[in-house]
Amino acid sequence: MAHSVPSPKKTSLSGSTVFDRGSTEEQGPQPPLRSFLCLTMLACFCPAYPVNIVGLVFSAMSRKSYYQGDYEGSRRLGRNALLVSVASIFIGLLVIAITCVVHFTSMDF
Repeated sequence: MAHSVPSPKKTSLSGSTVFDRGSTEEQGPQPPLRSFLCLTMLACFCPAYPVNIVGLVFSAMSRKSYYQGDYEGSRRLGRNALLVSVASIFIGLLVIAITCVVHFTSMDF
């Protein structure tokens, strides 16, 4: 009588459960890593600091989930990192534009 042994479970940072199926040869090809780390690092130079840090944290969590084997969680966290980084860049450009307008309109010639 053969007993089936349940595969070990892993939990990702997002709370979803991932089953470890053994070697990577059985699982097929891995999807590409989409953590948008370069974009989030670029967004850190914009003057919207609390939002920048949130994007960087999402990107790091995406990379960690990917290397733990949670590809769906990694994809979702990477998309969140992308959205937050784009919002951060937009807010930063808006702050720069408002600062320039206020500065150049209040100058005495």
